Amino acid sequence: MLVAVSGGPDSMALLRSICALKSCGEGRILVAHFNHRLRGEAADGDEAFVADVARQLRLPLEVGRLPDAPPQRFGKHGLEGWARQARYRFLTETAAKVGARLVAVAHTADDQAETILHRILRGTGIRGLAGMRRTRPLSEAVTLVRPLLPFRRAEIHAYLRDLGEDYRLDATNFDVRRTRNRIRCQLLPELIDQFNPNLVEALLRLGRLAAEVQSAIEPMVELQLEKCLVESDPQTVCLDFGRVPRQSPYVVRAMFMAVWQRQGWPLRQMGFAHWDLLAALAQPSVQRRAQAFPGGVTAETSAGIVRLQRRV
Repeated sequence: MLVAVSGGPDSMALLRSICALKSCGEGRILVAHFNHRLRGEAADGDEAFVADVARQLRLPLEVGRLPDAPPQRFGKHGLEGWARQARYRFLTETAAKVGARLVAVAHTADDQAETILHRILRGTGIRGLAGMRRTRPLSEAVTLVRPLLPFRRAEIHAYLRDLGEDYRLDATNFDVRRTRNRIRCQLLPELIDQFNPNLVEALLRLGRLAAEVQSAIEPMVELQLEKCLVESDPQTVCLDFGRVPRQSPYVVRAMFMAVWQRQGWPLRQMGFAHWDLLAALAQPSVQRRAQAFPGGVTAETSAGIVRLQRRV
């Protein structure tokens, strides 16, 4: 298992708990730290701290760093999104290099509640309301796991106090110019104080219910998708919706989302309006039409047959 450790309280609790659970002689634990190099000496201090912890625990350490000169443009999700992509790319490549089957990250129940609320504010569907999954594939051989997802931050801090474990604090987590930080530091406390003291629990319950609904729908979506599939290669997918009974718009949208996931096409650039348009294009009554979508994907449709192609 490759354990992603930033040096913050959540990741330190993750590392210490995994080490405590490991049986002698069974499996290997490796530490991975990614230095985003966006906070100068503080970021280097985090790296040195994690290196010292790894030495104390006698665990191998893998370190990744952002390049000296980041690109001038970061895309739709800005510098933070670009850095996140670089971090997960490092974790995936490092896991493959060292032969790790699992990559563990330290998201907590509070992170889950913030994610769900953030998605509600941006606009989301059932899949988005489910929040972060406990596991998801990073590659064919590597799976991301979130062991701390059931636990609240207060429990994490109590655990570290009991251990007498030190940790680092990232000052950028309190920079309210970032939307996620405003949700954490301002919006959630205000909603809890003024509207519902159990709001975090309510958001987590909503996420669990949405995940249950999504898990019930996914087998149906996969079955209908296999029936519709005419052609598939890395750049092209052809679907014939005339092969299946007419489906609800929700199921058709979910089928297209499944295609994007299978193909590894950029999902983050696709919004509800894009999925809704695809569902409309899949109707048998639609005459010949071509439509461009984010990520270089083009849909050509005629009488319920939709041909998707992505430019290389």
